[in-house]
Amino acid sequence: MITESQTSLTTDDDHPREACGVFGIYTPDREAARLTFFGLYALQHRGQESAGIATSDGQRACLHKGMGLVSQVFTEENLAPLTGHLAIGHTRYSTTGSSNLRNAQPYLIETLHGPLAVAHNGNLTNALDLRQLLLTRGVGLSSTTDSELITQILAAPPESWNGNGNGGNGKHPSEDRWIERIQALMRIAQGAYSLVLLTANAVYAVRDPFGMRPLCLGRVGDGYVVASETCALGTIGAEFVRQIEPGEIVRLDDRGVTSVVGLEAQARALCVFEYVYFARPDSDLEGQVIHRVRQQMGQQLAREVPVEADIVVPVPDSAIPAAIGYSLQSGIPFTEGLIKNRYIGRTFIQPDDALRKQGVRLKFNALGANLRGKRVILVDDSIVRGNTARPLVQLLRDGGATEVHVRVSSPPVRHPCFMGVDMATYTDLIAHRLKVDEIAQHIGADSLGYLSLEGMLDAIQATTGQRLGYCTACFSGNYPIDIPEWLFADSREKLIFEGVWR
Repeated sequence: MITESQTSLTTDDDHPREACGVFGIYTPDREAARLTFFGLYALQHRGQESAGIATSDGQRACLHKGMGLVSQVFTEENLAPLTGHLAIGHTRYSTTGSSNLRNAQPYLIETLHGPLAVAHNGNLTNALDLRQLLLTRGVGLSSTTDSELITQILAAPPESWNGNGNGGNGKHPSEDRWIERIQALMRIAQGAYSLVLLTANAVYAVRDPFGMRPLCLGRVGDGYVVASETCALGTIGAEFVRQIEPGEIVRLDDRGVTSVVGLEAQARALCVFEYVYFARPDSDLEGQVIHRVRQQMGQQLAREVPVEADIVVPVPDSAIPAAIGYSLQSGIPFTEGLIKNRYIGRTFIQPDDALRKQGVRLKFNALGANLRGKRVILVDDSIVRGNTARPLVQLLRDGGATEVHVRVSSPPVRHPCFMGVDMATYTDLIAHRLKVDEIAQHIGADSLGYLSLEGMLDAIQATTGQRLGYCTACFSGNYPIDIPEWLFADSREKLIFEGVWR
């Protein structure tokens, strides 16, 4: 039951892309697939290239996945066969593995202990070593993703290669063997991962020992749910219980919630870009609503890089909270200056050459009535490649703005990410190549100012009331884990040849 649909991006967005969203549910009294569909709908912002759902009724596992948005992949007809009280789901943006159907998730395979389905958010930094490990053992691979490596290692962990097919000591029920296998995986997997796994009778949630990618637990009726963000819980009427802890394994089944230490937690390193851009503004992370944190970032930005202007305008939709914060702190009125066409980001119809040259004008229109004769502060949450900032500045000028001052509610992105964010090479990053004043000149802005790294962390602490560990590698170059030297290669062709990067 795997289908493929056509999708296309109409514009080259400058924001970083998160790897994906994951969702898992045990619900004894409702349709797990239907709840998973709506949970994935709420996580659509985390990945728009493919979507999939795997289910189990305790006897049989089913899968449907395809290319495109959740609403394009699933219909009443293909949801109907996905029966059962257990389900996991996935929305994908490719970071490891190219964007095609064979790399869509979840993966579903048959093992010695029954069906196993896996959905993964993150990147393994030792994927090349693990791939070689599997290939030398004669394991056939059908995709280029590290997520398939995880699936195959869970099916036959290294401990089982000595002839003991159990992958454990054989003294526990089959579901407990899965915990042993997950622990075996965690001992050899390096990098970022939040996983949801489906077996015949349970759903498992797993978070890496650094907690780089988010994962939370909720309760719905007599069942339980896990998801990348709390916004997915609210969508299906679930109640938030807590965050899954770094290094933790959680099992959901008819016994309720079982928590096991998978691997001892390390120094926390939650990706700070969850606060900057990835997470939905209505999600709760570490006890605070993301919208409030971003608003505080905007206020800090106004304190650090003020400028005289008439109006504050956000890049919709992601920079709205920061722009509100900048306006509150500076006293400069907040207003709309760019109107976003929210339905053109994905389409089955390719734009012709003339439309393609319109670039961001396909996605935004300038609101001339608000811009004409005004000095504008344009607030964005990040500038990664610099592809869209210049046309956005020009769009505001064409709309009548006399000055355009760009303010960014995060520090300059100067270093690549290898833990699940699409920022894979130094040459991609405009702030690595150019100084701030050179970037301002490049994008045509009258001035450009970024939030400092310390200011960003202070803003997070001011709203959450605590300063837990964060991964700031894309800003600081300080990686929480050792990165293999070959991953820093700037040649995508080399990485494609090695079959482990898109």
